[in-house]
Amino acid sequence: MATIEECRSALDRLSHNLAGADGKVARAAAVDRSVSCAITDLGVTFTGRLSEGGIRDVVPVRGAPAGRADIRLTMSGDDLVALVDGRLNFATSWATGRVKLEAGLRDLLRLRTLL
Repeated sequence: MATIEECRSALDRLSHNLAGADGKVARAAAVDRSVSCAITDLGVTFTGRLSEGGIRDVVPVRGAPAGRADIRLTMSGDDLVALVDGRLNFATSWATGRVKLEAGLRDLLRLRTLL
């Protein structure tokens, strides 16, 4: 089971990857939206902002955060690490319910480039 530190490190790597992206991925990440990633097996939710092409101000919160983020992900810690490392396919994981993504239609359409 991934630790909180490993999950945080995975989110940092994801942010770094987004910041170094170009083309369609860079345009998709160039939004200003609140994001959360609930890690089901750890009982923690990481909150932050997708802005300036990366994920900023990431903070772990025990349980559910006070507010509802614009873009919400839910998964296990191991799945987060595997997704960021490229060992787990997002589309397949989402289609089977292993990973949950909730966002408005406009955000979903924009995010499909990242997925």
